[in-house]
Amino acid sequence: MKEEYRKWGCSLTRGRDGDFLTTIVQGLRIFYVQAGEGEPLVYIHGNTGSSLWFSKVMEVPGYRCIALDLPNFGHSDSFPKEADIHGYADVVAGFIESLGLGAVTAVGHSLGGAVAQSLAIRYPGKVKALVLVDSASPKGLVTPRDRHPIIEMMRKDRTILAKALAATVPSLKDPEFYEKLVDEARLMATPAWIGNAEALCRFDLGDSPARFLGPVLVLWGKSDYLVTEAMALETAQAYPKARFEALDGVGHSVIVEDPALFLKALAHKHSRGE
Repeated sequence: MKEEYRKWGCSLTRGRDGDFLTTIVQGLRIFYVQAGEGEPLVYIHGNTGSSLWFSKVMEVPGYRCIALDLPNFGHSDSFPKEADIHGYADVVAGFIESLGLGAVTAVGHSLGGAVAQSLAIRYPGKVKALVLVDSASPKGLVTPRDRHPIIEMMRKDRTILAKALAATVPSLKDPEFYEKLVDEARLMATPAWIGNAEALCRFDLGDSPARFLGPVLVLWGKSDYLVTEAMALETAQAYPKARFEALDGVGHSVIVEDPALFLKALAHKHSRGE
C-alpha cells in the first residue's frame, strides 16, 4: 500500500518496515504514517476509514503530521473489547505517549471527531487544539437500530458498501482513489460494523466540553447529508473557544473531496494563532 501514499502526493518518513510505522499500545499493534516536521498534528479517521483518508493532506507547513489507523480499522490490530469511543481515545492517548509527542493538535473526522473530543476532555494535557471535520457532536450520533441490517449488508457486499460510502464523498472526482477507500473500509473488524454505530449512540460528553479551553475549529461541508448544520453548530457552541466554518462545494469529507480547501482552513487557523 505504500505506493498509494506516494501516488497521492505524500512524502512519508521511513521506518523499520519501509514507509509504514507501527507502535504498540495496550498490547495492540497500531499502524501509522507521518510526514513533515514541526508541531505535532494527529489525524483521527472516521468510521469505515483509515489513515489513507488523510493521504492528500499530510503536507502541512510547520507541522509533523501523523495519521494512525485506530484499532479495528485499516492495518491496526482488532480491539479486543467492545467498540467504544472512549476506548478508542484511550488508545490514541497511549499512541501520543508512545511517540513522545506531548500536546498535539488533534484533527478528527466524523467518528474520529468524537474520539478527538473524548481525548481532549479526558486527557487535556495531550491536546492543545482541536479541529473537528464533519464530526459527531459531543452528544453523539444516533443510528436507528432498524438500519443495522443495512450496515450488515454493507459489510458483506462490496457493491452496497461502495454505493453507501459514495454519499460521504459527493464531490470526489477520483474514481481510482475512491476504490482504494472502499478497499480500506472492508478491512474494518467484523464486530465494529454494528459496534461503532452503537458506540456513537452511547457517546455523550454532557457539559464537559466547557472545560476544554483550547481553540476548536469546527468545519462542516454544506453538502453533508450525515451531519447537519444544526449538529455542527451544536458542537461549536459546546466549546468556549470554538469557531465554526461552513465549506462550500463539499459534503462529509473535505479532506478527500477538496484537500486544498481543508489545508487553506488549517493554514488560516495557524495564522490566527489557534
